[in-house]
Amino acid sequence: MRAGDRLAPLEVPVTRTLIVAGAIASRDYQDVHHDPELARQKGAPDVFMNILTTNGLVGRYVTDHFGPMAVLRKVAIRLGAPNHPGDTMVLTGSVEEVHGDTAVVRVVGANGLGTHVTGTVTVTVPEAGR
Repeated sequence: MRAGDRLAPLEVPVTRTLIVAGAIASRDYQDVHHDPELARQKGAPDVFMNILTTNGLVGRYVTDHFGPMAVLRKVAIRLGAPNHPGDTMVLTGSVEEVHGDTAVVRVVGANGLGTHVTGTVTVTVPEAGR
């Protein structure tokens, strides 16, 4: 684990089921995450992914790379273009800094509309995981 290391890209198919299940799992019952007609009435072309689902996918991306012993210490993200059903989000990342067994990883997730998510993840990887 060194500064400059790149994580392999991860393609996430954005399905209606993923969007609705993520909203339900995180107890986010906002209609824009499960009701296409109400989402359209509010100006969106369809339902869209909530931030908690995106946060979980970003965390999964980092822990999949560093392994099952990795511990997320901090996830700081900002949303941009929405994730709608039928699109694909591609997550990419790079290690920005390393301090002992802890790294800060810059993550970007893009879809057909542009950048969906940007942020950093601080992760600790025990010595055995190096």
